[in-house]
Amino acid sequence: MNDLGPRFEEIFFEVYESLPRQGPGSRACAARAFRLCEELPQSPAILDLGCGVGGQTLQLAEMTQGSIVAIDSHPPSIERLRAVVAERRLSHRVSAIVGDLATPGQPPGSFDLIWSEGALYSIGLRHALDGCHRLLRPGGYLAFTDAVWRKENPPPAVRNSFDLDYPTMGWLDDDVAAIRDCGFELVGHFTLPEEAWWDDFYTPMEARIAELRGKYANDAEASRILDQLAEEPGMHRRYSDFYDYEFFVARR
Repeated sequence: MNDLGPRFEEIFFEVYESLPRQGPGSRACAARAFRLCEELPQSPAILDLGCGVGGQTLQLAEMTQGSIVAIDSHPPSIERLRAVVAERRLSHRVSAIVGDLATPGQPPGSFDLIWSEGALYSIGLRHALDGCHRLLRPGGYLAFTDAVWRKENPPPAVRNSFDLDYPTMGWLDDDVAAIRDCGFELVGHFTLPEEAWWDDFYTPMEARIAELRGKYANDAEASRILDQLAEEPGMHRRYSDFYDYEFFVARR
């Protein structure tokens, strides 16, 4: 969000915390990535970095019998995840913690799988990869998604949007090089399909924005912020051929 002010942050989370996911992704994509982790133990120790409200965390809990530590820096998101974990009687397997991706406070070499959807870029991809390498056991897996450029010369609206949130965003080959430079073997990767952007992310986002427009009909500042947030799905409709989200699976 790049320090856009407390009111922007307030409205931003009012939109995003209500969504099934806080970024592109889907259960089908998560299952596809998980299948690439072919040599995990039966009950792996998993770390979900940047879990948000835990959409993918809960899916991981369904796909494996392992234990999961889910970390996010936003306390209300963690509180929401804790409530769902308790409701689903998963507290013995899922631990939701407020923490920093850069210093998650977990012992080195303690995880069989680190999972992170759309979050590692926020602390610098190579820095994040180095940290994940330290936290994984030898032979452990890292599964993460990252935005990458697809075409040269994006329109100014696209360039400005990514420069604001992810100024160091690179190309697929850049991410592959970073993975290998940081001591990982690339197991596989695939591009998220369009439905992974819409079904659990942009479609409910647009519905939530429409709902909040009624709530804030007489609040000019909030309405302007909602307009800003609505630009993202609108931009994706027009210019999605310039960028992708890629799902990577790598192994220490």
